[in-house]
Amino acid sequence: MKITKLHIDQFRHLENLDFDFTYQSGERKGQPLDKICFIGQSATGKTSLLELIYEQFSFINNLFVDDEFYSDSIGTKSINGIINFNSDDYSIILNNKNLKINKKTYINRKPKLEHLYQSGELFKTPDEKKRIFYFKANIISEQNLQFFTKNPLDLIEKYNNEIEDTIRFFKYDHNKEYLFNEQINESIWLSILSEILRYRKNHYQKMSELIHKGLLGNTNKLTSEFNKWQNDNPNTLESFAKVFNPLLEKLNLEVDMINTEYSIPIKNKKNDEIIPIQNTSTGTKGLLLSFLPLFKFNTVDSIILIDEPERSLYPDMQMDLMDHYQNLAPDAQFIVATHSPFIAASFQPEERFILYFNEEGKVAVRRGTSPIGDDPNDMLYNDFGINYINKFGQAKYDEYLDLKQKIYFEKDENIKKEYSEKLEKIGEEYNF
Repeated sequence: MKITKLHIDQFRHLENLDFDFTYQSGERKGQPLDKICFIGQSATGKTSLLELIYEQFSFINNLFVDDEFYSDSIGTKSINGIINFNSDDYSIILNNKNLKINKKTYINRKPKLEHLYQSGELFKTPDEKKRIFYFKANIISEQNLQFFTKNPLDLIEKYNNEIEDTIRFFKYDHNKEYLFNEQINESIWLSILSEILRYRKNHYQKMSELIHKGLLGNTNKLTSEFNKWQNDNPNTLESFAKVFNPLLEKLNLEVDMINTEYSIPIKNKKNDEIIPIQNTSTGTKGLLLSFLPLFKFNTVDSIILIDEPERSLYPDMQMDLMDHYQNLAPDAQFIVATHSPFIAASFQPEERFILYFNEEGKVAVRRGTSPIGDDPNDMLYNDFGINYINKFGQAKYDEYLDLKQKIYFEKDENIKKEYSEKLEKIGEEYNF
C-alpha cells in the first residue's frame, strides 16, 4: 500500500497543505511515487509528516467496518484532512467524517465495544494487513545495540524458549507495523536474528560432533563433512553480507563469515581485525540497525519511513545510499526526511517536497526544481533555498568581482597587472 495524496487541514502547526505523491508526467503519470523526500529547515514539520503518515497508516490497518460504519480499534483519531492510500486490492480515501474503500463509503463513529462486536476488521487476517516501517532519527542507542554485542550462544541460552514463540508471533499475529526508535522491543531483534542464531547453534553442534568423531587429525575428511552439512544448512549471514558489504566497502569494513563471537561480526578489511559493533562509527551502527530489519522482513507493497538517513555518514556514502535502500526493498515506497543535499540529489524534482515558511510565517510546500544528481551546491541554492557561500567566501567573491571591474576600467598597465595577479590568486584559491 502506498500513499498517493495528502491534504492537511490541521495537524500540530501544519495547516492547509496539499501533497500529490504521484508522478506528474511520463508513462507513470498518476501512479504513486516510488520514493518521496521531505526537505525543509528545522521546525517546518518534516518529522511531523512522517509521524502523521505512520499514524494514519496504522489507523487504516486496524479499522473495523460493517455495512455502513467504520471505527478504529485502538482509539486513534482519523486525519483532520484527507489521505489516500492505494494498493493492488484497495483504493482508500480517509477523512475525519467518512472512509471510502474502492467505491463504497463508510461513516465514522466512535469506537465502542458493542460496535466492535457488530463489525469485522477491514484486514481480516495478519497476512492481509499492510506493512509499514518507521526508522526514527534516534534509533542508534545502547539498548538497540545490546543484541549485537553478545555472543550468539549466550543469546540462545538466554532466549531459547522464546525464539520459536517470537517467530510464530511475527509470522501469524503481528500487525505488520514496525517502529524503530531508541527502545526497540527485544522480540523484534530476536525475530530478526533468529535464523542467524539457529545457524550458530547448529554450526557449533555440528563442529562438536565432527570433533568427537576424531576428525581433527583428518582435515580433508573434516572439511568434506562440514561442507556437505553447510550445503544443506545455508548461512543466512552470507545473504545479508551480499547486500550490506557494498555499503561497508567505503569504510574498509565487511561482514566476517568466519568469526562466531558476534551475531553480525564486522571486520577491518585491511588487517582482518574484528571490530565489536559498539566500537564502530555511529554511521555504521545506524546502517546496521536499519538495513538488517529490511533484509529480514517482507517489504513488498510496504511504506518505509526514514528520518535523517544521512545521520553520521560521510557525503560519499550519502550520495548512493538511497540506491542501496531501494535494492534492498525494491517493491516498497520510501519516504525520507533529510537535511542533506547529497540525499536529496538522489530524488527526481517531482519526488522532492520542500517545506518553507511563507511571508505569513506559516509552513508552505513546493516541489523541487533541481534535476536528479544535481551538484549539491546547486541543490542547496535551488531546493534548500540556501546561499551555500558563507560570509567569508561572499566577501572574497565580492572582491573578485570588484577586481574584474577595476581591470576593465584601469588604464595603467602596471596597476592592471597587479589587479590581474590578485584576481588570479583569488580565483585559484576559491575556484571562482
